[in-house]
Parts: sequence; C-alpha cells; structure tokens
Amino acid sequence: MNNLKRTIILIIGLLLILPLAQAQESDKKEKKEKKEKIKKGWNLGALPVVSYNSDLGFQYGALVNLYNYGDGSEYPRYDHSLYFEASWYTKGSGIFRLYYDSEKLIKGVRVSADISYVPDQTYSFYGFNGYEAVYNSAWEETGSADYKTRVFYAMKREFFRVKLDFQGEIAGNFRWLAGFNFFSIYTNSVDIEHLNKNKSGEKILPDTPGLYDKYINWGIIPESQKRGGMLTNFKLGAVFDTRDNEPNPMRGVWSEVLLIGAPKPLSNMESGFTKLVVTHRQYFTLIKKKLSFVYRLGLQTTIAGKAPFYVEPIMYMSRMNGAYSEGLGGSKTLRGILRNRVVGEGIAYGNFEFRWKMFSTQLFNQNFYFALSTFFDSGRVIKEYDVEDQANKIATFAPDEKSEYFDFGAETFHNSVGAGLHIAMNQNFILAIDWGKALNEQDGNSGLYIGLNFLF
Repeated sequence: MNNLKRTIILIIGLLLILPLAQAQESDKKEKKEKKEKIKKGWNLGALPVVSYNSDLGFQYGALVNLYNYGDGSEYPRYDHSLYFEASWYTKGSGIFRLYYDSEKLIKGVRVSADISYVPDQTYSFYGFNGYEAVYNSAWEETGSADYKTRVFYAMKREFFRVKLDFQGEIAGNFRWLAGFNFFSIYTNSVDIEHLNKNKSGEKILPDTPGLYDKYINWGIIPESQKRGGMLTNFKLGAVFDTRDNEPNPMRGVWSEVLLIGAPKPLSNMESGFTKLVVTHRQYFTLIKKKLSFVYRLGLQTTIAGKAPFYVEPIMYMSRMNGAYSEGLGGSKTLRGILRNRVVGEGIAYGNFEFRWKMFSTQLFNQNFYFALSTFFDSGRVIKEYDVEDQANKIATFAPDEKSEYFDFGAETFHNSVGAGLHIAMNQNFILAIDWGKALNEQDGNSGLYIGLNFLF
C-alpha cells in the first residue's frame, strides 16, 4: 500500500469539507466573546472519502451525518441522528452503512439501528491469541529476502450486519438494554487473480498461500467454518450513565454489563455460545471546559459454548462509533497496533487519554472547537482460542513451521501510544485524526486513522 500517497489524498479530501446546515438565527448582535449558538432543526455534516491503496485501487464516496435538535431546548443533545456512509474501492472493497439513533422515536426509549454491508478484499488475519501467533513483517514486505506476498496476513470477507437496540430507564442513571444482531459473514482466500488485474512488474501479487489458507490446511480453522456463516444473537444488559455530554464528556461515568447469546437454531453454527461483556468508562475534568482525563476498561469473554473463528473478532458495545467494531488493534481499540492483531475467546483492554479543547470559534454559522489528545492503549487475550493441540500435530510433520508461526506462552499486553486532532462542529459531528505507534514490532509499526468521533 502506498501509505504516503493515501495520506496525502485523504488530507486533501479533508480540506474540502463543506459543513452545510439549516438552523434558525438569533437577531442579536455578536459580542466580542461569542457564546455558542443554540442549534435548532436539522443540521448536516458531510465528509468526502477519497484515498488510494495499491492493491485495492482508488476509494471514493462520502459520509453524511444529519442531526435534528428539535426546538434547541436540549442542545447539544439531539432528537434524531441519521448517518449514511458509502465508499467503494475500485477493486471491490467498501463500506455501505445506514445508522439511526434517537430518544424521541419511542417515548422513554432510546432506539439505535444499524444496517451495514462491508465487503473487504484484504481483511486482516493474524491468527489467534496475540503474541502466540508470530507476526513476521518481512513476509509481506516487497523486496525482502523472505518476501511471500503483501497479502499474506489477509483474507477475503463479506460482512452484512443488521443491529437493533433499545434502552430505557430503570431508575435514575440506570438503564436497561435489549437488542439483537443478525450477521452474515462470508470468508475465503484473497482473490489474487482479481487484485492482479491491470498490474505489472513488482506490483503483481504472487499466488502464494496466506496465513488463512495455512490455518485451514492445518485444521486450526475447521472445514465447516472456512466459508463463514450466518447467526443471530440477542443482547440483554444494564447501563449506568452520568456523562455531562455524550460526544466528548468532561465528567461522569458510562458503564455497562451485557450478556450476548447466540442460539444454534437461529444460525448455521455447529453450536451456540454466550459471551459476557463488561465496559467501564470514566471522565475527569482537570481544567474546566478545557482539559480532561478519560479512560476505558473493557472485558469480553465466552462463558458458554464456542463461537466460530469468524465471530471472535466482533466486539459488542451498547453504542457503536463507527462501521467497524472488531478485534483488538486498529482505529477503535488499540490505535497503532495492527487491525485484528489480538483475537481470542476472551480479551481485556484499556485506553487512557488526555483531551485538550485548545480553541473554539464560529464559522459558516456553526459552532466549532479544535481539540488535541494524547493516549496510551493496551490489551491482551485472557482466554485463548484452541490452537495449541492442533499446532502440536503440525510439529510431527512440519517442525519448522511450528516454530515459525507459533510461540506458545508468549502472550502479554500489547501497548501503543499516540496523539490525535479532533475538529467538532456543533459538538456532535466530530472529525477525528489519530496517529498511534505500536511499542512492539510484533504488533506492526504505526497507524494513521481518519474518521468520526472520539474513541469513547
């Protein structure tokens, strides 16, 4: 991937942001120190999506977020939020998503709904159990003496999701949560022939088995799971929320306990499973309206049954901040660490972040603020996916491959550090630019992420 070219094109795209809005105006003259305008009615934030990947081609599209603030009496809280995203790489990957969130659709109940289709020609796959699955960067680096293919740690995946959640008040700041998810997940080897169209020279990908193919050949990924499957799971839990401002709280607590059940009769899995999810987030004001310290601690583990391999990367939360909510590693979990680097039957993680609102102003009749952040992210597998027994069998006929691909007992915390810039319009539409650096070369090097919203 040409990261430099992709980054430059993305930044150029960001400079083309056109915040459009429809809101009622106040006839009062502006004072020298402008107070934040109370927004009413529908407001629109839009962002072009333009990038380039040498394997996937050009990406083009747009994302749009509509907010309805009603009469403005509860601003910055909104009555309704509608989010649309459509982007497409010329060689077949993309994101197509519709998300709706509202506390006004049903009186006393918050409704969140998501429909997403995410085809991915090179979905990241690094094996299971973190450091116990050895990552060798030379195998995917063109020009390296040990080069295998740029897509060695990848597979093809088509992901379709329907999500519907409801939350209602129990007492005070306690809420109940109930909902369901439907997933249709198709997995296969990377389509090398398709990706090689119109390529020449060093850009041509060799037809070499990737890690996903090897895991199938070794029996770590069962034959019955290698092409994915369909399942429905149900969600039940409790939420405690005292945040002063959802998009970027300065104080409060946001915690939840969820049980996720996926019954076998509503899937084509070999067995059902149940997962426990616990997430705690807390926000502290260090300098009023300016500087805050925030952290998130999370745990997700299987407590009954066994989930198939293609389900293990999926992470469950009461509210999604993006199209992806998968695996430890990447923009929504451990920034700077390879996407899906840390996958197991049980995971634990933490994010610790300082946020500084350095500047606020009004432009195009909208309220803006600019914020800087610095962070430390960490996570690990706490319940292992069953690999070792099968890997020991591999050693009987391919001892070198066992040592090249597995390092049992090596798992520990995966750590990264980084910084970010956030540009918020009317507090809710937040452009996020984060850069993270992995602290262990087994987790990759670094990552640049451009999207929406604070991490939590």
